[in-house]
Amino acid sequence: MKKTTISITAILLLSMSCVSKKKYVALETQYTDTKANLQKTTLAKEVLQSKFLKIENRVTQYNEKINSLKGDNISLKKENYIKLDRVENSLVISKKNLETMRETLLKVTPAVLAKAKNLKDSLNLAISYNLKNKINSSNLSDSDNIDIDIDQTVVMISISDNLLFNTASYNVKNGAYSIIEKLANVIKSEPSMDVMIEGHTDSRTISTDFIQDNWDLSVKRATSIIRVLENKYKIDGSRLIAAGRGSTIPVVPNTTKENRAKNRRIRIVILPNLNKFFALLATDQ
Repeated sequence: MKKTTISITAILLLSMSCVSKKKYVALETQYTDTKANLQKTTLAKEVLQSKFLKIENRVTQYNEKINSLKGDNISLKKENYIKLDRVENSLVISKKNLETMRETLLKVTPAVLAKAKNLKDSLNLAISYNLKNKINSSNLSDSDNIDIDIDQTVVMISISDNLLFNTASYNVKNGAYSIIEKLANVIKSEPSMDVMIEGHTDSRTISTDFIQDNWDLSVKRATSIIRVLENKYKIDGSRLIAAGRGSTIPVVPNTTKENRAKNRRIRIVILPNLNKFFALLATDQ
């Protein structure tokens, strides 16, 4: 009986020893496989991290390029805003000046605005609109002997000669200075304009010790007005043009005394000067 018990115990121990070894081998194999998989996973992770780092660097570089382009674009926009934006028939205008012109044109009536066929017409309209308002705000047009005509490009102010000169004389009357001062104020109010002073006579011939003919008289009268504008009222001489028309451009036929009086006149032609207009806008900014 005792031998039988020993044998059973031995068998049980041997059986337990065999099962543990199999499990150990299986576990060892599983461990080895897991370790190999872990190494593969680690290697794959390192590869992915390397790729991600490269991608991240490329994204950073692209962002830097985009930001750089944005900065360049902003700089170009600012430069373009100040400098050149539009060219039409050799006329150059900046975007800022274009916006200023458009703001003025919004005040112009549609019928008048329809006359503007191109950029230059639009600029002239804007300048003339501003000048017209300045003339209307002065009392230059109060006299019956002063006629003001404003079209889309120029302003023309005609002043009867009897307000400025004595008969057959080119010396400015003392009483004429109040009118010339008003004219000077209008001219000063719009530095973007050049001014042509035209002398006009009637058709009657004239010849004196100081005046050769109607051409001579018309030029000397225009020059006399310019000297007053420049010397007394400090209008820049570079803006002034003297012209004598003689009797060649009558407003009415020289058939009556009244008509001849209308033809004897000084005409002030105020001309848009676009270069000065832009220079003026630049100084106002």
